[in-house]
Amino acid sequence: MLARLLKTSASAFKGVAAPKRNLSVYIKDRPGADPNPPAELTKHANKAFYNPDLDMDDVIQDNIKLYGREKPDELDYSDVWDSTYENVFSPEYFYHSFFCGWIYTLETEYTINYPYEKGPISPFFRGEHALRRYQTGEERCIACKLCQSACPARAITIETEPRPDNSRRTVRYDIDMTKCIYCGFCQEACPVDAIVEGPNYEFSAYVHEDLLYDKYKLLENGDRWEAQLARNIQFIQARKPVSYTHLTLPTIYSV
Repeated sequence: MLARLLKTSASAFKGVAAPKRNLSVYIKDRPGADPNPPAELTKHANKAFYNPDLDMDDVIQDNIKLYGREKPDELDYSDVWDSTYENVFSPEYFYHSFFCGWIYTLETEYTINYPYEKGPISPFFRGEHALRRYQTGEERCIACKLCQSACPARAITIETEPRPDNSRRTVRYDIDMTKCIYCGFCQEACPVDAIVEGPNYEFSAYVHEDLLYDKYKLLENGDRWEAQLARNIQFIQARKPVSYTHLTLPTIYSV
């Protein structure tokens, strides 16, 4: 029933051309204008504001652009090929990528087989913290708490007690590695190079408590990386700028 109805409707409208839209609606006071145009031909409710010279509907309809070009009067296979080539292959990107791909294949390969191969680390690298000892085995830390004061993240907690010789020693030296921002201020503030940031960067953990380092964990790190830490500190101190404290600045104001 539905197919018969659609067939009847199609046969009824077959051969009937769509009426061309008549937009010849003019200003009422313009010479030759229809003073009373039909309601179906009016574009606006207020005809005084309609000007056909400013109506761009027909111009836009007749000036359809296909892929950024004017619509051709007759379809040409060369136009189809050009449009397909420009929009599918994108030559401005394809040839550039193809050329760069060949150039990159001739370059040296910088990929390393991590973790079996590791790249070089700068002496200025700031990794896992460590507390160092003297060659005699004595702890370097003098419990001055300068590192705790210099830490902007408040990740260092130190507690001290006096020694028999009236010097101080640390009984608690904790670092919360989850708070640390690895700025290196603690290492710069230490006057005896006790607290340093070593070359180790593989110290991730699954539990938060494993990243709460105490004094014994830091001393263990120092014993493990002492040779590398000593070389790094020697390299850094050899390249520190010359001190200009002995120079006097010129007097700007005279009394």
